[in-house]
Amino acid sequence: MGFFSKDIHSLDDLFVHTLRDIYYAEKRILKALPTMVEKASSATLREAFQSHLGETEEHVKRLEEVFRLHGVEARTVKCPAIDGIIAEAEEVASEVADPEVLDAALAAAAQAVEHYEITRYGTLIAWAKRLGRNDCATVLQRTLDEEKAADAKLTGLADAQVNMRAA
Repeated sequence: MGFFSKDIHSLDDLFVHTLRDIYYAEKRILKALPTMVEKASSATLREAFQSHLGETEEHVKRLEEVFRLHGVEARTVKCPAIDGIIAEAEEVASEVADPEVLDAALAAAAQAVEHYEITRYGTLIAWAKRLGRNDCATVLQRTLDEEKAADAKLTGLADAQVNMRAA
């Protein structure tokens, strides 16, 4: 089922499809984060990635809870957006030799991921509320709050350390 598939007939169908999209994305991020931890030369950046790895595991569990609450099967649909963001990050990282510049590239890539997640969770919360699923919205809001905090942490880290060292 593509994003603009004829299989999506209602806001509820769109909500479930988008849940499956972000579920795929979170699982894909779980696979990418250990490599980012390994490649980061900044101890603070490594710690931020490691911390977010634990949060991402919780995000997957929360999505599974939302699927359960909503009464649908927890499964993924391919998310070309997150695949593209991660592929771009891997490509740029493979072209950077200087470890401090690599840290700046990794932080920027992580922020691109966070921004994608923030848009998805914000949309899902709005749709859940419209569908009368405040229970789902509450669970999704916890994750959105963590994604925004991770983005703010990355911004602070980039501004205070990573980008300065790369310059």
